[in-house]
Amino acid sequence: MKFKNEFWAFIPARSGSKTIKNKNIKKLGGIPLLAYSIKIARKIKAIKKIVFSSDSEKYIDIAAKYRCNFFHKRSKKISADNTGDLVVFQDFVIKHYKIHKKLPKYFIHLRPTTPVRYKKTVEKGIKFFKSKQKKYTAMRSVNLMSETAYKSLRILNKKLCPVRIKDFNLDKYSQSRQLYQDTFEANGIVDIYKTKNILKGYLLGNKVLPFVTTDFMSDIDDINDFNYVKYFINKTKFKI
Repeated sequence: MKFKNEFWAFIPARSGSKTIKNKNIKKLGGIPLLAYSIKIARKIKAIKKIVFSSDSEKYIDIAAKYRCNFFHKRSKKISADNTGDLVVFQDFVIKHYKIHKKLPKYFIHLRPTTPVRYKKTVEKGIKFFKSKQKKYTAMRSVNLMSETAYKSLRILNKKLCPVRIKDFNLDKYSQSRQLYQDTFEANGIVDIYKTKNILKGYLLGNKVLPFVTTDFMSDIDDINDFNYVKYFINKTKFKI
C-alpha cells in the first residue's frame, strides 16, 4: 500500500457527551466547539484534507456549515464513552482505502475539545515533525506541568501514598520541586500519527516525539473547564 506524502486533519466529534450535554456543538465565543478545529485546519497550508468524523448527522451538518466537506459517518458501536481513538482512525482508514485507494502518510489529530490553537504553533509542530519523523513513531504536543507528577499522591488503604511507589512515609517525598525531574502533560494542540502505524494497530508507538509548547491549555472535559476556557477567550479576544 502506497501513501501520498500529505497531512490530513482528522476531527472526531461524537455525540452523547455525559459531562456536558452536546459538548462538541456547545457554543463558545459565538461558534460551536467543533468549529474551532475546522477553522484552524483550513488555515494550515500543509493540511490537504479535513476529515470530520461523527456518529451524528446533526454534527456533520454543522461541520458542513463551517466549510468542511469530507465526512466519516461512524456507527454508534464505535462512538461510546469507552471507544478508543485508534478504533475510530482504523475504521476511517480501512473504509476510505477500499473506496478511494489512497491515503495520506500522516494524520493530524485535532480534537474539538481543544479549541484554543494558534496557527503559528500548529505550523511549527508540523515542521518540527517533518524534520524528525524518520526516527519517531508519532508526535505529541505537551506542556510542562507546573507541579511535577513525582509529587502526586493517591489514597491506598485509607492513607496517602505516592503514585509511583508504595511507601507511606511522605516525608521522603515532600522535598523541593527542583529536586525532581520535570514532567509534562499532553495538551491536544497538535498530535501527528503515521498511517502505516494505524494499520499496524497503534497511534503513538514506542518512540513518540515530544513537541513542547507554552500555549494556553484549553482541554475541555467538564463545565468548569468550559467556563475557564470561555473566560480566557473573552479576556484575550481569541479568534481563529
